[in-house]
Amino acid sequence: MIGIKSIASYVPVEGVDNYAQGAKFGKDQDFIFGKIGSTFLPRKESSQETSDLCVEAVKALFATNPALDPASVDAVIVVTQNGDAEGLPHTAAIVQDKLGLPTHIAAFDISLGCSGYVYGIYAMKGFLEATGLKNGLLITADPYSKIVDPEDRNTTMLFGDAATATWMGEDAPWQLAQSRFGTDGSGAEFLKVNDGVFFMNGRQVFNFALIKVPAHLNELLEASQLTRDDVDLFCIHQGSAAIVDAVARRFEEEPAKFVKDMVETGNTVSSSIPLLLEKHVLGSQHKRVALSGFGVGLSWGSAIIERAD
Repeated sequence: MIGIKSIASYVPVEGVDNYAQGAKFGKDQDFIFGKIGSTFLPRKESSQETSDLCVEAVKALFATNPALDPASVDAVIVVTQNGDAEGLPHTAAIVQDKLGLPTHIAAFDISLGCSGYVYGIYAMKGFLEATGLKNGLLITADPYSKIVDPEDRNTTMLFGDAATATWMGEDAPWQLAQSRFGTDGSGAEFLKVNDGVFFMNGRQVFNFALIKVPAHLNELLEASQLTRDDVDLFCIHQGSAAIVDAVARRFEEEPAKFVKDMVETGNTVSSSIPLLLEKHVLGSQHKRVALSGFGVGLSWGSAIIERAD
């Protein structure tokens, strides 16, 4: 069974003081910390491309997993909607070349945002199992600094740049269990790019998350024949502190199991869930964790992952 073996990440050291950004827009520190949830937003260097962030994350993965031979990689999937240059060719091909991976590998992109990691782990699992391949790299990198207007108060205080690399293969310590997905294209206009600049209707996205995600998690638990007590941790997309808090409270009155960790990263789009897994799950004693990603599309995906041993 294909599952999650390891996760590594790359978060740029340089970035933006979000308190300073908030002051420019008349927002005090209580608002920045309590509602936005991020006091620092990492930013890639102007010379760095999306593929460069991917490469750094994969190098970190190789460094922490000596057993993972680059020559043994069979597939690379990059989850991004902000690929290199104008998105053609696909970023996964550029990553393959920069890393010197074998040319017999399959490499392709998935054009999804904040729900992309949940979709991606199941896409990789299905692809490897259907083809008989052994080792896959699922990479997330969606540097919104490429498309966010620094003068747009609705977006510039939210997003940070980061990349993650997930090694998926056989004999993995974390297995993928039940999942649920959804799409509502009637909300496409709430998150989109016009002439290269990102637009977000924050109120509509907040309402969408508040209505859809708690209900979706409940559907997932019911389908899995689990109760909330059976889940050790809930790792949902870190859209903002306000969204995580509101979703958690809507799901249960005492949402202590919902992880909130975005102070020094911000909303890293498709990287937010794997960043949580790397930091709070992989080295832990947790047995069962629920994931939920939601955003552009509008799209959403929720899943249960379970420790194999």
